[in-house]
Amino acid sequence: MLRPIAAALCLMTAAPCALAAESSITAPGPKGALSGTLALPAGDVRAVAVILPGSGPTDRDGNNTLGIRAQPYRLLAEALARRGIATVRVDKRGLFGSTAADDAEDLTLADYATDARAWVAAATAATGRPCAWLIGHSEGGLIALQAAQGQLVCGLVLVSTPGQPLGDTIRAQLGRQAAGSDLLPKALEILGELESGRLVPAGRIPAPLMGAFGPSAQKLLMSELRFDPSSELSRVRKPVLIVAGGRDLQVREREAEMLRAGDPDARVVVLPTMNHVMKSVPADDDANFASYGDPNLPLATGLAPAVADFILSPN
Repeated sequence: MLRPIAAALCLMTAAPCALAAESSITAPGPKGALSGTLALPAGDVRAVAVILPGSGPTDRDGNNTLGIRAQPYRLLAEALARRGIATVRVDKRGLFGSTAADDAEDLTLADYATDARAWVAAATAATGRPCAWLIGHSEGGLIALQAAQGQLVCGLVLVSTPGQPLGDTIRAQLGRQAAGSDLLPKALEILGELESGRLVPAGRIPAPLMGAFGPSAQKLLMSELRFDPSSELSRVRKPVLIVAGGRDLQVREREAEMLRAGDPDARVVVLPTMNHVMKSVPADDDANFASYGDPNLPLATGLAPAVADFILSPN
Protein backbone atom coordinates (compact mmCIF):
# COMPACT_ATOMS: atom_id res chain seq x y z
CA MET A 1 0.00 0.00 0.00
CA LEU A 2 2.82 2.43 0.79
CA ARG A 3 4.55 2.26 -2.61
CA PRO A 4 1.62 3.66 -4.69
CA ILE A 5 1.05 6.38 -2.07
CA ALA A 6 4.73 7.32 -2.10
CA ALA A 7 4.72 7.41 -5.89
CA ALA A 8 1.72 9.73 -5.93
CA LEU A 9 3.35 12.05 -3.39
CA CYS A 10 6.52 12.18 -5.49
CA LEU A 11 4.59 13.18 -8.58
CA MET A 12 2.74 15.93 -6.72
CA THR A 13 5.86 17.56 -5.27
CA ALA A 14 8.61 19.47 -6.95
CA ALA A 15 11.31 17.70 -4.97
CA PRO A 16 13.24 15.01 -6.83
CA CYS A 17 12.49 11.48 -5.75
CA ALA A 18 13.67 8.10 -6.95
CA LEU A 19 10.66 5.94 -7.67
CA ALA A 20 12.79 2.99 -8.69
CA ALA A 21 13.70 0.16 -6.34
CA GLU A 22 17.23 -0.74 -7.42
CA SER A 23 19.02 -4.06 -7.14
CA SER A 24 22.03 -5.78 -8.65
CA ILE A 25 21.58 -7.95 -11.71
CA THR A 26 24.02 -10.09 -13.68
CA ALA A 27 24.25 -11.61 -17.14
CA PRO A 28 26.63 -14.28 -18.40
CA GLY A 29 29.93 -13.10 -19.88
CA PRO A 30 32.66 -15.13 -21.60
CA LYS A 31 34.77 -15.65 -18.45
CA GLY A 32 32.56 -14.41 -15.64
CA ALA A 33 29.47 -12.40 -14.89
CA LEU A 34 28.56 -9.05 -16.39
CA SER A 35 27.23 -6.67 -13.75
CA GLY A 36 24.43 -4.12 -13.84
CA THR A 37 21.65 -2.39 -11.95
CA LEU A 38 17.96 -3.25 -12.30
CA ALA A 39 15.69 -0.28 -11.59
CA LEU A 40 12.04 -1.16 -11.06
CA PRO A 41 9.10 1.25 -11.00
CA ALA A 42 6.99 1.56 -7.88
CA GLY A 43 3.99 -0.02 -9.59
CA ASP A 44 3.51 -2.46 -12.45
CA VAL A 45 6.30 -2.95 -14.98
CA ARG A 46 4.87 -1.78 -18.31
CA ALA A 47 8.10 -2.36 -20.27
CA VAL A 48 11.81 -2.93 -19.71
CA ALA A 49 14.83 -1.41 -21.43
CA VAL A 50 18.58 -2.02 -21.36
CA ILE A 51 20.72 1.14 -21.45
CA LEU A 52 23.96 0.59 -23.40
CA PRO A 53 26.80 2.99 -22.50
CA GLY A 54 28.81 5.16 -24.83
CA SER A 55 32.47 4.84 -25.70
CA GLY A 56 35.49 4.61 -23.45
CA PRO A 57 35.55 3.82 -19.73
CA THR A 58 31.90 4.78 -19.21
CA ASP A 59 30.05 3.14 -16.33
CA ARG A 60 26.43 2.13 -15.84
CA ASP A 61 25.42 5.61 -14.67
CA GLY A 62 26.99 7.38 -17.66
CA ASN A 63 30.06 8.63 -15.80
CA ASN A 64 33.61 7.85 -16.78
CA THR A 65 37.18 8.09 -15.58
CA LEU A 66 37.96 10.91 -18.02
CA GLY A 67 35.99 13.45 -16.00
CA ILE A 68 32.34 12.91 -16.94
CA ARG A 69 30.14 13.00 -13.83
CA ALA A 70 26.80 13.92 -15.36
CA GLN A 71 25.18 10.52 -14.56
CA PRO A 72 22.71 10.72 -17.48
CA TYR A 73 21.84 7.01 -17.48
CA ARG A 74 20.90 7.04 -13.81
CA LEU A 75 18.73 10.11 -14.35
CA LEU A 76 17.08 8.51 -17.40
CA ALA A 77 16.40 5.29 -15.47
CA GLU A 78 14.72 7.25 -12.68
CA ALA A 79 12.61 9.24 -15.14
CA LEU A 80 11.50 6.13 -17.03
CA ALA A 81 10.58 4.40 -13.78
CA ARG A 82 8.05 7.15 -13.17
CA ARG A 83 6.33 5.99 -16.37
CA GLY A 84 6.35 2.33 -15.37
CA ILE A 85 9.41 1.37 -17.42
CA ALA A 86 12.02 -0.80 -15.74
CA THR A 87 15.63 -0.42 -16.86
CA VAL A 88 18.88 -2.33 -16.68
CA ARG A 89 21.96 -0.14 -16.88
CA VAL A 90 25.20 -1.98 -17.30
CA ASP A 91 28.96 -1.95 -16.92
CA LYS A 92 30.72 -2.95 -20.12
CA ARG A 93 32.74 -6.13 -20.33
CA GLY A 94 36.12 -5.69 -18.67
CA LEU A 95 35.21 -2.48 -16.82
CA PHE A 96 34.00 -1.56 -13.34
CA GLY A 97 31.66 -4.26 -12.01
CA SER A 98 32.13 -6.40 -15.14
CA THR A 99 35.88 -6.95 -14.86
CA ALA A 100 35.35 -10.67 -14.17
CA ALA A 101 33.63 -11.13 -17.54
CA ASP A 102 36.82 -10.56 -19.55
CA ASP A 103 39.57 -8.00 -19.86
CA ALA A 104 38.86 -4.79 -21.74
CA GLU A 105 41.41 -5.36 -24.51
CA ASP A 106 40.97 -6.90 -27.96
CA LEU A 107 37.20 -6.48 -27.84
CA THR A 108 35.11 -5.75 -30.93
CA LEU A 109 31.68 -4.33 -31.62
CA ALA A 110 30.42 -7.90 -32.09
CA ASP A 111 31.58 -8.80 -28.57
CA TYR A 112 29.60 -5.95 -27.08
CA ALA A 113 26.56 -6.92 -29.17
CA THR A 114 26.79 -10.45 -27.72
CA ASP A 115 26.75 -8.92 -24.26
CA ALA A 116 23.78 -6.72 -25.16
CA ARG A 117 21.76 -9.79 -26.16
CA ALA A 118 22.72 -11.45 -22.86
CA TRP A 119 21.44 -8.38 -21.03
CA VAL A 120 18.16 -8.47 -22.95
CA ALA A 121 17.65 -12.08 -21.83
CA ALA A 122 18.46 -11.16 -18.22
CA ALA A 123 16.13 -8.15 -18.30
CA THR A 124 13.17 -10.11 -19.64
CA ALA A 125 13.76 -12.92 -17.12
CA ALA A 126 13.91 -10.46 -14.23
CA THR A 127 10.75 -8.57 -15.16
CA GLY A 128 8.59 -11.16 -16.91
CA ARG A 129 8.25 -8.95 -19.97
CA PRO A 130 8.20 -10.71 -23.37
CA CYS A 131 10.97 -8.52 -24.81
CA ALA A 132 13.28 -5.66 -23.86
CA TRP A 133 14.12 -2.39 -25.58
CA LEU A 134 17.70 -1.37 -26.27
CA ILE A 135 18.54 2.26 -25.48
CA GLY A 136 21.94 2.92 -27.00
CA HIS A 137 23.84 6.13 -26.31
CA SER A 138 26.52 7.23 -28.77
CA GLU A 139 28.70 4.13 -29.34
CA GLY A 140 26.04 2.20 -27.44
CA GLY A 141 23.71 2.97 -30.35
CA LEU A 142 26.07 1.16 -32.72
CA ILE A 143 26.04 -1.82 -30.36
CA ALA A 144 22.24 -1.70 -30.24
CA LEU A 145 22.09 -1.75 -34.05
CA GLN A 146 24.27 -4.85 -34.20
CA ALA A 147 22.29 -6.58 -31.44
CA ALA A 148 18.88 -5.67 -32.85
CA GLN A 149 18.28 -9.01 -34.53
CA GLY A 150 17.94 -10.77 -31.18
CA GLN A 151 14.55 -12.43 -30.80
CA LEU A 152 13.86 -10.80 -27.43
CA VAL A 153 14.57 -7.24 -28.61
CA CYS A 154 11.41 -5.10 -28.80
CA GLY A 155 13.02 -2.23 -30.69
CA LEU A 156 15.70 0.44 -30.48
CA VAL A 157 16.11 3.91 -29.03
CA LEU A 158 19.26 5.49 -30.48
CA VAL A 159 20.44 8.60 -28.60
CA SER A 160 23.26 10.72 -30.04
CA THR A 161 24.19 7.83 -32.31
CA PRO A 162 26.45 8.47 -35.33
CA GLY A 163 24.63 8.28 -38.65
CA GLN A 164 27.67 8.18 -40.89
CA PRO A 165 30.66 5.83 -40.86
CA LEU A 166 32.66 6.46 -37.71
CA GLY A 167 35.75 7.57 -39.58
CA ASP A 168 33.82 10.53 -41.00
CA THR A 169 32.50 11.42 -37.55
CA ILE A 170 35.97 11.26 -35.98
CA ARG A 171 37.46 13.40 -38.76
CA ALA A 172 34.77 16.02 -38.19
CA GLN A 173 35.40 15.97 -34.43
CA LEU A 174 39.14 16.29 -34.93
CA GLY A 175 38.60 19.14 -37.35
CA ARG A 176 36.56 21.04 -34.75
CA GLN A 177 38.53 20.19 -31.63
CA ALA A 178 42.12 19.95 -32.89
CA ALA A 179 42.15 22.54 -35.66
CA GLY A 180 45.59 24.13 -35.83
CA SER A 181 47.13 21.56 -33.50
CA ASP A 182 50.36 19.81 -34.44
CA LEU A 183 48.62 16.57 -33.40
CA LEU A 184 45.92 16.79 -36.08
CA PRO A 185 48.00 15.39 -38.99
CA LYS A 186 49.25 12.52 -36.81
CA ALA A 187 45.73 11.72 -35.60
CA LEU A 188 44.44 11.62 -39.17
CA GLU A 189 47.35 9.40 -40.22
CA ILE A 190 46.63 6.90 -37.42
CA LEU A 191 42.93 6.93 -38.25
CA GLY A 192 43.68 6.18 -41.89
CA GLU A 193 45.85 3.20 -40.98
CA LEU A 194 43.18 1.75 -38.71
CA GLU A 195 40.59 2.19 -41.46
CA SER A 196 42.89 0.19 -43.73
CA GLY A 197 42.97 -2.64 -41.19
CA ARG A 198 46.51 -2.01 -39.94
CA LEU A 199 47.31 -1.88 -36.22
CA VAL A 200 49.49 1.04 -35.12
CA PRO A 201 52.30 0.31 -32.62
CA ALA A 202 52.25 2.27 -29.37
CA GLY A 203 55.62 3.81 -30.18
CA ARG A 204 54.08 5.69 -33.10
CA ILE A 205 51.24 7.18 -31.07
CA PRO A 206 51.85 10.52 -29.28
CA ALA A 207 50.90 10.44 -25.59
CA PRO A 208 47.92 12.86 -25.97
CA LEU A 209 46.39 10.50 -28.56
CA MET A 210 46.78 7.31 -26.51
CA GLY A 211 43.30 7.56 -25.00
CA ALA A 212 41.67 7.56 -28.42
CA PHE A 213 44.04 5.40 -30.44
CA GLY A 214 46.04 3.32 -27.94
CA PRO A 215 46.69 -0.38 -28.63
CA SER A 216 43.97 -1.55 -26.22
CA ALA A 217 41.32 0.41 -28.15
CA GLN A 218 42.40 -0.39 -31.71
CA LYS A 219 40.54 -3.64 -32.40
CA LEU A 220 37.27 -2.16 -31.19
CA LEU A 221 37.86 1.00 -33.18
CA MET A 222 38.72 -0.98 -36.30
CA SER A 223 35.51 -2.99 -36.00
CA GLU A 224 33.53 0.25 -35.68
CA LEU A 225 35.29 1.89 -38.61
CA ARG A 226 34.01 -0.97 -40.82
CA PHE A 227 30.45 -0.38 -39.57
CA ASP A 228 27.98 1.77 -41.52
CA PRO A 229 25.15 2.72 -39.11
CA SER A 230 22.64 3.69 -41.79
CA SER A 231 23.24 0.49 -43.74
CA GLU A 232 22.92 -1.55 -40.55
CA LEU A 233 19.65 0.19 -39.68
CA SER A 234 18.24 -0.83 -43.09
CA ARG A 235 18.32 -4.43 -41.85
CA VAL A 236 16.39 -3.75 -38.64
CA ARG A 237 12.75 -4.83 -38.76
CA LYS A 238 11.69 -3.36 -35.44
CA PRO A 239 10.49 0.04 -34.19
CA VAL A 240 13.28 2.61 -34.00
CA LEU A 241 13.45 6.03 -32.33
CA ILE A 242 16.40 8.31 -33.14
CA VAL A 243 17.05 11.14 -30.66
CA ALA A 244 19.45 13.96 -31.54
CA GLY A 245 20.62 17.00 -29.62
CA GLY A 246 20.88 20.41 -31.21
CA ARG A 247 23.87 21.25 -28.98
CA ASP A 248 25.67 17.92 -29.21
CA LEU A 249 29.32 18.68 -29.90
CA GLN A 250 30.26 15.04 -30.56
CA VAL A 251 27.48 13.79 -32.84
CA ARG A 252 25.89 16.58 -34.80
CA GLU A 253 22.14 16.92 -35.26
CA ARG A 254 22.35 16.28 -39.00
CA GLU A 255 23.58 12.74 -38.35
CA ALA A 256 20.08 11.79 -37.22
CA GLU A 257 18.83 12.17 -40.77
CA MET A 258 21.88 10.34 -42.13
CA LEU A 259 21.02 7.46 -39.83
CA ARG A 260 17.34 7.56 -40.71
CA ALA A 261 18.21 7.14 -44.39
CA GLY A 262 18.54 3.44 -43.60
CA ASP A 263 14.94 3.26 -42.36
CA PRO A 264 12.53 6.01 -43.46
CA ASP A 265 9.99 4.63 -40.97
CA ALA A 266 12.26 5.38 -38.01
CA ARG A 267 11.00 8.20 -35.82
CA VAL A 268 13.33 11.17 -35.29
CA VAL A 269 13.14 13.57 -32.35
CA VAL A 270 15.50 16.55 -32.21
CA LEU A 271 15.85 18.27 -28.84
CA PRO A 272 17.25 21.73 -29.64
CA THR A 273 19.09 22.35 -26.35
CA MET A 274 20.33 18.80 -25.62
CA ASN A 275 24.06 18.07 -25.62
CA HIS A 276 25.99 14.81 -25.79
CA VAL A 277 25.50 13.93 -22.11
CA MET A 278 21.73 14.39 -22.41
CA LYS A 279 21.58 17.75 -20.61
CA SER A 280 19.98 21.04 -21.69
CA VAL A 281 22.68 23.66 -22.13
CA PRO A 282 22.97 27.22 -23.46
CA ALA A 283 24.60 27.92 -26.82
CA ASP A 284 28.04 28.28 -25.26
CA ASP A 285 30.79 25.67 -25.53
CA ASP A 286 32.20 26.39 -22.06
CA ALA A 287 28.81 25.85 -20.41
CA ASN A 288 28.27 22.80 -22.60
CA PHE A 289 31.47 21.12 -21.43
CA ALA A 290 30.89 22.21 -17.82
CA SER A 291 27.66 20.19 -17.84
CA TYR A 292 29.69 17.01 -18.35
CA GLY A 293 30.78 17.25 -14.72
CA ASP A 294 27.44 18.30 -13.20
CA PRO A 295 25.33 15.42 -11.82
CA ASN A 296 22.75 17.86 -10.45
CA LEU A 297 21.81 19.29 -13.83
CA PRO A 298 18.55 17.59 -14.92
CA LEU A 299 18.05 15.65 -18.13
CA ALA A 300 17.37 17.61 -21.29
CA THR A 301 13.81 18.85 -21.50
CA GLY A 302 11.69 16.40 -23.45
CA LEU A 303 14.14 13.50 -23.50
CA ALA A 304 12.49 11.16 -21.00
CA PRO A 305 8.93 11.85 -22.29
CA ALA A 306 10.02 11.19 -25.89
CA VAL A 307 11.65 7.89 -24.96
CA ALA A 308 8.84 6.76 -22.67
CA ASP A 309 6.08 7.69 -25.12
CA PHE A 310 7.80 5.75 -27.89
CA ILE A 311 8.41 2.65 -25.79
CA LEU A 312 4.85 2.63 -24.46
CA SER A 313 3.14 3.41 -27.78
CA PRO A 314 1.68 0.63 -29.96
CA ASN A 315 4.40 1.43 -32.59
